[in-house]
Amino acid sequence: MDAVTAGAQAGRIVRVVGPLVEVEDLPTPHMFEVVDLGSEEVPGEVVAIDRTRATVQAYEYTGGLRPGDRVVGRGHPLSARLGPWLLGGVFDGLLRPLSGGPERLAPGSLRRTSDPRTWPVEPRVGSGDHVVAGDVIAVVAGEGAVEHRVLVPPDGGGLVETVTTAGSLGPDDPIATIDGRVVTLAEHWPIRRPRPVVERLGTAEPLWTGQRVLDLLFPVARGSTAAVPGGFGTGKTMLLQQLAKWCDADVIVYVGCGERGNEMADVLADLAELEDPRTGGKLAARTVIVANTSDMPMMAREASIYAGATVAELYRDMGYHAVVIADSTSRWAEALREFASRTGALPAEEGYPADLASSLAAFYERAGRVRTLGGGEGSVTIVGAVSPPGGDMAEPVTSQTQRFVRCLWTLDRELAYARHYPAVSWAGSFTRDAEALATWYARQGDPGWARRRAHVAELLAEADRLTALADLVGVGALPGRERMVLLTGRLLREAALQQSALSETDASCGPERSAALFDAVLAVADRCQHLVADGVPAAQVEEVDFTALVRAREEAGADDAASVRVHLEKMLARLQEPGP
Repeated sequence: MDAVTAGAQAGRIVRVVGPLVEVEDLPTPHMFEVVDLGSEEVPGEVVAIDRTRATVQAYEYTGGLRPGDRVVGRGHPLSARLGPWLLGGVFDGLLRPLSGGPERLAPGSLRRTSDPRTWPVEPRVGSGDHVVAGDVIAVVAGEGAVEHRVLVPPDGGGLVETVTTAGSLGPDDPIATIDGRVVTLAEHWPIRRPRPVVERLGTAEPLWTGQRVLDLLFPVARGSTAAVPGGFGTGKTMLLQQLAKWCDADVIVYVGCGERGNEMADVLADLAELEDPRTGGKLAARTVIVANTSDMPMMAREASIYAGATVAELYRDMGYHAVVIADSTSRWAEALREFASRTGALPAEEGYPADLASSLAAFYERAGRVRTLGGGEGSVTIVGAVSPPGGDMAEPVTSQTQRFVRCLWTLDRELAYARHYPAVSWAGSFTRDAEALATWYARQGDPGWARRRAHVAELLAEADRLTALADLVGVGALPGRERMVLLTGRLLREAALQQSALSETDASCGPERSAALFDAVLAVADRCQHLVADGVPAAQVEEVDFTALVRAREEAGADDAASVRVHLEKMLARLQEPGP
């Protein structure tokens, strides 16, 4: 972003209330225009206009600003500076680098500053070529876990007039000139404006998370959306970290929105140490961290999720599959509520602004699997955590979020307190992608996926119903068939649904091993039902040692389905003559 020139027309500050600044006489102000406040050029954004007066929300500390100070508009909305430096980087809510330490606290740090770094650029077009928006004109090789592709801007295209030779270039060095327009490594894009695409694709394919309870019972498709509501201590952050580590996305954008600084520090430490199973390098090399923790400016928190979505859309346009993980959207909604109260907006339920639903919808609508302007295919999948106060799932952010997401992964406090992780409630969660994904699995050679999922869900629901009944009348009063359903529910929980994030073998689970584990439990459950039907007492079957089945998930590698089948054969052999 260009620095403000000394001769630019300026307005003046008339009032300062925390992060809100009222200004007058600003020439031709526009909504969401970025302005510089005071002599130190504190960045802000126009959020309301009333005749000659405009209201600006400041993105940095407003101490020292006073009435009469100069205000200069920059003539453009809040934009993100995009380029090959994103992967592996840590940025604040306005996408300013945090690795430089105090740089993020410098007044006016939204302005463009000189960057001494260079990147190896290899052109992919020549002079005289004709290109259109989204075409690849150069690549940055060897930087990050995925190749950075320099694209023709969405509003560009035409005849390539000049092209640089291969070599090291800085962010603002010209790569090519297209119809008189210079293209550089650095690209600016308004964070609240979705990047354009040719079309949204209707066919579905799964985003494999490596977490069995999600991938079988509540799967999410590439380009879809999911929410993770849960009270304090239910494991939201741990589940989101697992998704960041193990989901089969090309690029991860992790937005720490208003979370505690120590949790973000843990995320950074884990990513720096974790080996990426896709590349063999470090997972951080294909991750972008947007960290706006609770001790950072509140109004920058409101912009952080849009900055994360913009970064994901950039890599989507390059032809990659990106995942945005926002932890948490509740803290973002609280920023909206605080801002609305300062501006005097009419409050709705629990003080949240009346446009909370439309704001949530605008965020989740930026997900999608698309045909890019360059003719390729890419996707942005959005997963947002929700932190309902007191675990109240009826509060506004949680209830409104459920309207706009395709998957809901509700975390259950009782499961978490019972040390069952991931604590995803099979009774309180849902997915709208299952039917489309069942078709995909059938085409990929697993026609039994839908039947397996339906059978597991049915058994879990029946086991929950019978558990409540057994608490009243006792297990011994139930018929043998129903006692076997209770046994099956326990085996499903302990042998298949539980998954330790600290396990070297079970932190992630591949599709073949996942199917083998569920099929093993279902096969054992079927054998138990046959035994009871043949006259074997239910109590005798319940006394069988099922350790071989339960240990299969720990003793088999992430993609080792054959080992699971060996454990199944041992278990079925033991059930030939049931007993302790």
